[in-house]
Amino acid sequence: MNHELLKAAAESNQWLAIFPELLLGSLALLLLALEIILPKKQHTTIPAVAIIGQIGVLLYQLLHFNSVFVGHDTFAGLLHHSANGQFMRAFFLLASILVCVLGTIALAKQKMPRIEFFHIVIVVSAAMMLLAQSNNFILLFVALETVTVGFYILVSYFRTSPLSLEAGLKYLIMGALSSGLLLFGIVLLYGVAGNSTLPGSSADAMNFNALHTFLAANSHNFLAAVGIVLVLSGVAFKIGAVPFQIWIPDVYQGAPTPVTAFLAVASKAAGFSLLLILTQSVFTPYEYLTTPVLGLMAAATILFGNLAALTQHNVKRLIGLSGVSHAGYLLIGVVAAASQPLAIGAIGFYLFAYLLASFAVFGVMTHVAGADDADQELEHYADLAKTHPFLGAVLAIGLGSLAGIPPLAGFMGKLLIFIAAFKAGLHGLLLVAIVGVVISIYYYFGWIKAAFFETWRAPLLEGETDPRPVRTPVGVAAGVTLATVALATVVLGFYQGAFGDWLLSLKF
Repeated sequence: MNHELLKAAAESNQWLAIFPELLLGSLALLLLALEIILPKKQHTTIPAVAIIGQIGVLLYQLLHFNSVFVGHDTFAGLLHHSANGQFMRAFFLLASILVCVLGTIALAKQKMPRIEFFHIVIVVSAAMMLLAQSNNFILLFVALETVTVGFYILVSYFRTSPLSLEAGLKYLIMGALSSGLLLFGIVLLYGVAGNSTLPGSSADAMNFNALHTFLAANSHNFLAAVGIVLVLSGVAFKIGAVPFQIWIPDVYQGAPTPVTAFLAVASKAAGFSLLLILTQSVFTPYEYLTTPVLGLMAAATILFGNLAALTQHNVKRLIGLSGVSHAGYLLIGVVAAASQPLAIGAIGFYLFAYLLASFAVFGVMTHVAGADDADQELEHYADLAKTHPFLGAVLAIGLGSLAGIPPLAGFMGKLLIFIAAFKAGLHGLLLVAIVGVVISIYYYFGWIKAAFFETWRAPLLEGETDPRPVRTPVGVAAGVTLATVALATVVLGFYQGAFGDWLLSLKF
């Protein structure tokens, strides 16, 4: 991209197209300024400013959902604004708000700087919002690396914990490897698409529209095929799909619980948003390659995630490996979207149901966890429903939805994905998915059993203390948040209404 295009982008004055992201950037800077200006005793109000500010940005985004920019490119083609992109922007804002709410609970148990946590969460959310609208590999890579670098810090935020530092190091190494694969694939695609001896070549091959034109004119180019596979591999790292899921259990266990929730929900959603953009609008001439690759990856991901979760006793590792299986179900939707537009809306509905259920579970985990955030075992949930019935009910609803039990929202999400797969003729993948759901019921209900049913435990010897950490009392803000996500999970399972119809109509 030459300086004339950049000059034209600056002169176009299209800043309203990214106004929510600009608001988030300003909010992130405001938090740092408040930390400097306000007396230390008043620093406890800054997290509330972060949460309220993001709620304001979310309301702005919802009020301007049908923006005049939807359906158009801005900033010299760097961004493409679509209805699906608008939905993902609201999705990331909601996830960020919920992470900040959980962050206020988890950080209260640690002697750590607090304001920087909320600052980084907001910056990462803004980068995810840009990523969901990217129409150029330059913006895609810059936004994706901003997200990744932010997570490097967040994963190892509890620096006094060896497991948190280990998780940060592993995420750094694996993240660098995935970025290398992605960048190598981008370079190959840029190089071959810029070859003037081939039909459809373009000097601006970083632009998705120009690259699609080239791929359509050269649908069996070997170097382009290698580049596509490498780009998909880089994205597969971000969503935790097999065989790029090796980092998931250790990173999910070591990261602070709110960060684990951020990784499990928002980071995964960002990866699938990017994957849909690439498969639906860029790599379509190579469906003969992407469909079998993603289909095989989906089957392996579902089976590995569910089977590996069966033996887990640490709930953070369990939820991480179950998240791998959810990535597999969503990959089925991506494969089905090649022939069934219904699948795009089904993926959006699944992600929203997954957000509600996951934050219900992570909210309970944040209250049950002690000072050692990485040490969260199934046995810590013994008698939870008896001593804390509200937390027990929220946990049961969240886990039931993740398992796909009717009439919860997670069941409807899986059902919509399965319908799209059936209509697309993906009967083999559909069978694998059903097997995966059956397997998952065992470990999800094992967790519910630990919370609701009394099991024999050896009596404590003299001098021994209860291994279960002291549970954090549920505050007003946290209680309202958990009640809302749990209630929404139930209501959305019973009745999807206009919201479900609208989601299923989403297009790029």
